[in-house]
Amino acid sequence: MSLLDQLGVALGLATLAGVNLYLTVLVAGLAVRFGWLDLAGEYAQLAVLGNPWVIGVAAGMFLIEFFADKVPVIDSAWDSVHTLIRPVGGVALALTALGGMDPAVLVIAALVAGTASLSTHGTKAGVRAVVNLSPEPVSNSVASITEDGLVLGGMALIGLFPTIALFVFVGIVIFCSAFAIWLWKRIVRMRRHATPAQVET
Repeated sequence: MSLLDQLGVALGLATLAGVNLYLTVLVAGLAVRFGWLDLAGEYAQLAVLGNPWVIGVAAGMFLIEFFADKVPVIDSAWDSVHTLIRPVGGVALALTALGGMDPAVLVIAALVAGTASLSTHGTKAGVRAVVNLSPEPVSNSVASITEDGLVLGGMALIGLFPTIALFVFVGIVIFCSAFAIWLWKRIVRMRRHATPAQVET
């Protein structure tokens, strides 16, 4: 089990938590519960995710998010509430994956994991804010299903090729950080130039 593998799992979990924290925890918990993930060595602390209560709560919250995420405006309200929750959850998952490393390393990891979660959360929330400008509800469902699919694909990558996942997620975090900043600046400009009627819709 290499250090790069461990970092790939930690960064991957944190990054995906920014998109859908509950689905990430649920899939990781099921992987632990059914033995799809080898918990030998450094990954032993991830066993907590296989706790039936953790899986149950994650499943319940994912079910709520599954429906809330597909309703215009409600999805953005849900994202607003999770602006703090997703990064905190991402940090917790990353630190759990890293186990008992040097405290200095864990502090640095917490900062990086928080940034990773916030970058993907910011991108998700920004895209949803733009999608909500569309009058039809179909685009919200498509966006939501696409996000869930990306989380599932990311979890598969983490499980099969954690070292490759490390480099993939580093690239994703860099892209999402830049894209989220650009996107939110664009949203602010759009709202400044929109009429009162357009803003209300």
